Amino acid sequence: MYCSNCGKELADNAFMCPACGAPTHCGPVIPANASDKDWLTTLLLCFFLGGLGIHSFYAGKTVIGVIQLITLGGCGIWALIDFIMIVCGNYKDAEGRLIVNKR
Repeated sequence: MYCSNCGKELADNAFMCPACGAPTHCGPVIPANASDKDWLTTLLLCFFLGGLGIHSFYAGKTVIGVIQLITLGGCGIWALIDFIMIVCGNYKDAEGRLIVNKR
């Protein structure tokens, strides 16, 4: 790995360049439109209670949550699609912000 600032070679686990002090940006990249909702909570709610739409209520999507509750998560298909979207980091809250893993 090389420093993006000065071009010096760095160790793979370096957090900053020893030559110029620039950070290596090895940590997780969190998008600017990230939700304040917890990713793991959303994932677990969808996994265990997805057929009832509880994860949608948690994300602030009340209307979708009620529809999922009535249809039992679209017979499980809607809940499965939401679960895959949560795992991939493409699930959004009611304000359109992504619910992503921040760890």
